[in-house]
Amino acid sequence: MKLVIQRVKQASVAVNGREISRIGKGLLILIGISKDDDSSQIGWLAKKAVNLRIFEDEQDKMNLSLKDINGEILLVSQFTLYGSCKKGRRPDFLNAAKPGKAERMYLDFAEAIRQNDIIPKLGKFDEHMDITLLNDGPVTMILER
Repeated sequence: MKLVIQRVKQASVAVNGREISRIGKGLLILIGISKDDDSSQIGWLAKKAVNLRIFEDEQDKMNLSLKDINGEILLVSQFTLYGSCKKGRRPDFLNAAKPGKAERMYLDFAEAIRQNDIIPKLGKFDEHMDITLLNDGPVTMILER
């Protein structure tokens, strides 16, 4: 499982030209599920993501977590995080989980975030999405387990 976490001032997701989710200050999390992933990774990654101290305090030091600032999460499934570009010019997605497994784990991850006292806004699984964001920093972290 791979997370790309971006600190944002705001972010939104639209499907077919219609906005379906929007957050203010917080984290845009892109989540990729590999064919080898299982649910044992979900709890650790969710807890780590909501507790990362990547927001500035009064001294401009990254000392505050999402919870400390009462921030929001926009969670978007992105199978292309497991795309391989090692051979040829077109990526292969052989390491990405099949849609059924990936959707279950995506929703389980959203629930794990809820269990950490944050209610995530969601993208739409298996849809073409237009994502807009206003990066804050930029600050981008990658978590894998």
